[in-house]
Amino acid sequence: MATNALYNRKIMTDQFAKKTQAWSGRFSEPVSELVKRYTASVGFDHRLALYDIQGSLAHAEMLEACGILSRVDLDAISNGMARIRAEIEDGSFRWQLDLEDVHLNIEKRLTDLAGDAGKRLHTARSRNDQVATDIRLWLRAQIDITARLLGDLQRSLIDLAERHAGTIMPGFTHLQVAQPVTFGHHLMAYVEMFSRDADRMADCRRRVNRLPLGAAALAGTSYPIDRERVARALGFDGVCENSLDAVSDRDFAIEFCAAAALVMTHVSRLSEELVLWMSPRVGFIDLPDRFCTGSSIMPQKKNPDVPELARGKSGRVTGHLMALLMLMKGQPLAYNKDNQEDKEPLFDTVDTLHETLRIFADMMPGIEVRTERMRQAAAEGFSTATDLADYLVRQGLPFRDAHEAVARAVRHAAGRGLDLSELPLEELRQFAAEIGPDVFESLTLDGSVSARNHVGGTAPAQVLAAIARARARLA
Repeated sequence: MATNALYNRKIMTDQFAKKTQAWSGRFSEPVSELVKRYTASVGFDHRLALYDIQGSLAHAEMLEACGILSRVDLDAISNGMARIRAEIEDGSFRWQLDLEDVHLNIEKRLTDLAGDAGKRLHTARSRNDQVATDIRLWLRAQIDITARLLGDLQRSLIDLAERHAGTIMPGFTHLQVAQPVTFGHHLMAYVEMFSRDADRMADCRRRVNRLPLGAAALAGTSYPIDRERVARALGFDGVCENSLDAVSDRDFAIEFCAAAALVMTHVSRLSEELVLWMSPRVGFIDLPDRFCTGSSIMPQKKNPDVPELARGKSGRVTGHLMALLMLMKGQPLAYNKDNQEDKEPLFDTVDTLHETLRIFADMMPGIEVRTERMRQAAAEGFSTATDLADYLVRQGLPFRDAHEAVARAVRHAAGRGLDLSELPLEELRQFAAEIGPDVFESLTLDGSVSARNHVGGTAPAQVLAAIARARARLA
């Protein structure tokens, strides 16, 4: 008797354990605790909860409109989902590892609240098309936030550029002084980069915004559903055309991560320059104290931690892109459990990107620009040598001959420890007889930048024109 009682208790326990799983009727024993922990995703996919509710309600309304679900059941589902939403938002919802993921947690709670109506909600869908829909809904919203944050960062750069449209600094190639530019022009280069990033995000959004729901597990459903109705209700541009592709495609997530990696690459380039510019050996800028830290041993230190960390986080985001590419490269059609691994890289990419864009938009307006140090550095390294060559060309000398003449003049001036503008006219004429007294106008820093007065040039007037165009684009 005791043996039979223990056996019966075990049967009842196993049956209870199996009831916590949507698929448990097929199996003769419960999933081990180790496997539960290994396969569960509720620890991270619960952030999809409100989108899961949104998609489920649109699905339920469609089922009722198509005569598959009764009005009574729809009302029970709607009321139950409203209660669940409130519990999630106030933090009282109880997430259970035994229920594996966000979808089963919500479905179990709905069944508790709505009874059999909650069980009928899953008619004509699978978790495969359900999760694909949830991720697309979530990512679409994140792309919209990304677009706003990119706009905020561009505006902060534009404001700083406008204040320094005429501030002269050295332009570099190979990290060597090349030609004078303005700091405003330099900053506007990053505005162009982030503008392209915003375009890529908008383009990515178009491919994200397709509805997988209705593809069910992989082959579609035998119920007379109306996928287009659900797409309209959820604000999708259309439906995924092939059921196999609909449940297994993660191109949209990879594409977003690729666009995000480019954003972070641009942030990293800007970060590298901020770190260099803040170094006392360069001394072009100073960052606000609230974006820096000190040293535990060297009391004089002020470290540019924010740009340094952003530079490092760019590698993290690029790593997530590589992880998703590797995740997908060996998968046959259609859905595979591998795809559970798409969420953590995607979620962390979004979090990292958004945090970085927010902090940079806040940091840029507070940068202290040391204009005299910039100007002094621009006067070093014979930065107006190209202007002298252009001057000679205007006097009729072929450019290659002018280039050779100026190169010899630079070598001569370097030997004397002087800038080209400091050489007497007679010495300059030793290298080209075409040089006249007006040459010194071409050798000034202000004359050099003002001469680049065309679209895309560094002349202050062109910088201000570029700023006006950028503001109009962001309006």
